Amino acid sequence: MEKQIATISMTGFAAGQGGAQGYDWSWDIRSVNGKALDLRFRLPDVEGLEPLVRTAVGRFAARGNISANLRLTRVDAAEGLRLSASGLRAALAALRDIESVAAAEGMALAQTTAADVLTLRGVLEQGPVQMEDPAALRTALIASLEGVLTEFAAMRAAEGAQIGAVISAQLTRIAELTEAAAEAAEARRPDWEAGITAALARVIEGAGGADPDRVAQELALIAVKGDVTEEIDRLRAHIAAARDLLADPKPVGRRFDFLTQEFVREANTLCSKSGSSRLTAIGLDLKHVIDQMREQIQNVE
Repeated sequence: MEKQIATISMTGFAAGQGGAQGYDWSWDIRSVNGKALDLRFRLPDVEGLEPLVRTAVGRFAARGNISANLRLTRVDAAEGLRLSASGLRAALAALRDIESVAAAEGMALAQTTAADVLTLRGVLEQGPVQMEDPAALRTALIASLEGVLTEFAAMRAAEGAQIGAVISAQLTRIAELTEAAAEAAEARRPDWEAGITAALARVIEGAGGADPDRVAQELALIAVKGDVTEEIDRLRAHIAAARDLLADPKPVGRRFDFLTQEFVREANTLCSKSGSSRLTAIGLDLKHVIDQMREQIQNVE
């Protein structure tokens, strides 16, 4: 029975809106690949909110670069507005420059009123969030975030399933190439053994009184260097282990990446010990598919 794919992607996005306690808000959360869990927040100054957000996000993700942003506004936004001294000075300086240039060009400008100045960008700013019941607002904000995180996790799971399907197909191809390598290794055996025998005969003929024990040791060493049975067995074991990781709902990206290094090592050894053009070609194909699989695994949580 084929195992169900349970991989999770590190890439995801979700957004949501809400309102309570005299405020409206919008959340957005997104993530990309990362070696560990890196959380970055842009939150308004609501007392005690960030630790709750950090805990909530941590329940839904174990790895990746994740950013969460919250925009919070009063329902009656004008109540929270205040005059920005620096913004006002910058606006008045800009107006003076404009009037000076206009006068030099002989242009007459309409009189600027205080109301006009207030509409300029940066003159008014949103003051610190003040609320009668911050605990109730925090509770409402976190409840809203939980819904966004559920959607976020669903997107990462859906993309993870697609990535897992690609990796599964690549594992199938690796398994096919591994069996082809086993067949090629068996097919080359008569020529390989004949070559060893001929080489041994030449050594004995040229060495004259060579030590038989020493010759036997060298023959055994040559045989070991050319035998790819262990590499093929380990490749088969790695394929089975990779299938298990695909079905594991826990974060497996780091373990998968390490396992891929083992795949690469066996493929390299297979090529170095091949002794035949067919086996070398299969080994190169193996390395190519393993490299493709490794690229996909970089997206797995």
